[in-house]
Amino acid sequence: MPQDYASLVIRSSGILTGSYVAADVVGIDSLTTLNQERNQLIILVDFTIGSLTTAEIKFEFSHNGTDFYQETFGTIVTGTESDYLGLHQIGATGLYRIPVQTKDRFIKVSAKGTGTATGSLLALTAIVGVA
Repeated sequence: MPQDYASLVIRSSGILTGSYVAADVVGIDSLTTLNQERNQLIILVDFTIGSLTTAEIKFEFSHNGTDFYQETFGTIVTGTESDYLGLHQIGATGLYRIPVQTKDRFIKVSAKGTGTATGSLLALTAIVGVA
């Protein structure tokens, strides 16, 4: 594997619950090589919907590993941006790739299911690299 690339399973495949459950925190510092800062994050999602309606994934970011700030999305209407806490919602079985813009030291990825969890599975892999 090249020096500018690392892969880490942060959540093994498992059934989702109705509450957010955090995967292992991605510590960018722990995924660096000597004199090589990684500045790109991709989350690979392997999702089986089962009886669920959807899966929801949220990203939180921290500079110190203690205080986490949720990803936000904005909409612009007539020159004013309104920001909202961001969630990624998945409604079908599949393999998903979610690029995450970050310059934070720690990233927490949490997932939950909506509906009946029977037969659902979700696994998460973090890929970090240098652009």
